[in-house]
Amino acid sequence: MSVSIKSARFDPYNIWLQLSDGRTLGVPLSYFPALEKAGAGQLEKFELSPRGIHWDELNEDLSLEGFLSTQKLQPVNRR
Repeated sequence: MSVSIKSARFDPYNIWLQLSDGRTLGVPLSYFPALEKAGAGQLEKFELSPRGIHWDELNEDLSLEGFLSTQKLQPVNRR
């Protein structure tokens, strides 16, 4: 996959992923129970990899492929 996650940020209800192709994906935290239950400090302790995003403290891994193939997800911005 040539697209990667360049950055991630959070608001109280969503994770926002900035992709290397210019898209920004907004994904509800409610799709991921471990993330929805996590505190703001825990959410910020993530690691990006070429394949996705990982939270060691939460034992949670999410792949970019999964984000892009989930029918519920819609890109919110294309630059």
